[in-house]
Amino acid sequence: MSGDKLRREIAHAAARLMYTRRETDFSRARIRAARQISRTWIRNADLPSDAEIRDELQRLAGIYEGDRRFESLREMRLDALRVMRLLHHFQPLLTGPLIEGGDDPCELIEIHLVSPRAEAVTSTLEHAGFVCNVRDLRVWGHGDEERHAHVIVQDRFDFAITCFPDRHSLHGVAPGEVAIDRAGVVELEALIEMIYPGLDLSEEPGGDFRDDDRFRFYRTLLAPLEHVDQNRQRHPEGDALYHSLQVFELVREEEPYDEELLLAALLHDVGKAIDPYDHVTAGLAVLQPHITDRAAWFIANHMDGMKLLEGTLGARARRRLQEHADYERLVLLAKSDRGGRVPGAQVSDLDEALEYLREIDRLCG
Repeated sequence: MSGDKLRREIAHAAARLMYTRRETDFSRARIRAARQISRTWIRNADLPSDAEIRDELQRLAGIYEGDRRFESLREMRLDALRVMRLLHHFQPLLTGPLIEGGDDPCELIEIHLVSPRAEAVTSTLEHAGFVCNVRDLRVWGHGDEERHAHVIVQDRFDFAITCFPDRHSLHGVAPGEVAIDRAGVVELEALIEMIYPGLDLSEEPGGDFRDDDRFRFYRTLLAPLEHVDQNRQRHPEGDALYHSLQVFELVREEEPYDEELLLAALLHDVGKAIDPYDHVTAGLAVLQPHITDRAAWFIANHMDGMKLLEGTLGARARRRLQEHADYERLVLLAKSDRGGRVPGAQVSDLDEALEYLREIDRLCG
């Protein structure tokens, strides 16, 4: 069998596997189809690309679905927006045919995001009621083979969510490679408004949180920390959520009614589930629209507070902190951060801590 004919047959078989939902991932469908077509070794050059399989999917959809696919595309884009808003603190990007603006059918919603641990993503999705499956798949990127966790979400439309370990690997393009088209939440909203003018997107769940909902938003950021393991030398207590709850308890003992300081104590490490290499910047990027400037100041400076206690902070930075009105409270946060590392310490659970903050908010307005 010639190479071109073999590619076409494998592409067709892979497309049928995905169209009938026996497979939801291009790589797995390609490998399974190749094994069905040939029992001998097949060169990589004879395997179809994702684009070739996608073309076959479009052809099959045109044959079997007719005009129904246009309505399906709109619903898929709306579902993609709903999930991306839910996962917005992981910097999600939609890829594939859904962002091309055309009417070509699609059987899978593909999203790329930043999360070094798939558990942080599945925790957020499962809390919202989604059913998730995690697969560790090998892909080619930056000229080398890479392993990425793929979160498969089974819903009205299937999602394949690829987790990249950091922002560099998500956005980077190796020399000689072409950047793939992807769209963030804002770009997807603009695309939907252009294709479907007059469609109201304001009621889609997971968008901008109203003030009444901000504690629910905080929970979506905090819950993934349970799956963020830390350096056992510096954090013998265990995961980042347990540490954050310990810090919250220690601050509450000293300042039980300072909502902004308590909030900073609870949220100071949320960025570790997004970008563990720069957790302060990553955390503030998603928090700042939903916290006060004062709470943001505590979080932005909590690492300098730790350096202050350790005696490693420079003189200029130390003077800058000492001149701030909340210097003493920052020192309290730093001491609590250092002290909240006790294995087996008794703490409130996450919902109890958030309910306490809700009550303070109601009492103090």
